[in-house]
Amino acid sequence: MSRAIASGLRVLAVANQKGGVGKTTTAINLGTALAAIGEKVLILDLDPQGNASTGVGVGENARPVTTFDVLAGKSTIAKAAIKTLVPNLSIVPANADLVGLESEMMMEANRPFRLRDAMMALVADQKARPSEVPYTYLLIDCPPSLNLLTLNAMVAAHAVLVPVQCEFFALEGISQLKQTIDQIKGSLNPGLEIQGVVLTMHDARTSLSKEVATEVRAFFGAKVYETMIPRNVRVAEAPSHGKPILLYDYDCPGSQAYIKLAHEIIERERHLRAA
Repeated sequence: MSRAIASGLRVLAVANQKGGVGKTTTAINLGTALAAIGEKVLILDLDPQGNASTGVGVGENARPVTTFDVLAGKSTIAKAAIKTLVPNLSIVPANADLVGLESEMMMEANRPFRLRDAMMALVADQKARPSEVPYTYLLIDCPPSLNLLTLNAMVAAHAVLVPVQCEFFALEGISQLKQTIDQIKGSLNPGLEIQGVVLTMHDARTSLSKEVATEVRAFFGAKVYETMIPRNVRVAEAPSHGKPILLYDYDCPGSQAYIKLAHEIIERERHLRAA
């Protein structure tokens, strides 16, 4: 049994160095869907743009403590977490302060392990407070690059969830991402796995979407979830209203897809627990 499952907290990094693939949208809406089916979820916004924070209704003026403070050792994850509009869903927000963190940490030997250490402190904090319901999932929304922030996320995570857009050049960089994951697994985090690959912005009407889905399934095999997130205007609109799609429009195809994806991930997790 992995240390992830043994601790009761699963840490998933939502990562793809290619921008515009629905990474933040997936982190927000998957977190909401997991919370809706009974999990206690914490999103950790590790992108200096802070879009995940905005997308769950936490404005820039409502972020007194951020992931910068956590990585800089000025705060714990537990103290930095803010409750969102969604029951059982909290977030550690981010802002542009993260941009300067890489240069600050460059000379420090433990720089890849900052987030892992903070995550382990969170696990210890939860064990010390048995009366409080502990987090069961921590989703890390990574920036769209393979930088020190993403490295911290993958060293801290138990598995990586990879969103892949059903567009031309979708596989561009995916082999590099897989190579990076394999390198981290071989050196800094032996337990790291790809939890799964989710196809986003899928349009069943186009042959391109079908071709990309076939290519990604050929590359990753059974790692690709059956559930595909459709291209949906309501999903694109929701962040500008500061709401996950499940709150913005529960009945739209995008909402229902994220609920199905959450169930599929939980089922995959159950198999891991049984292994």
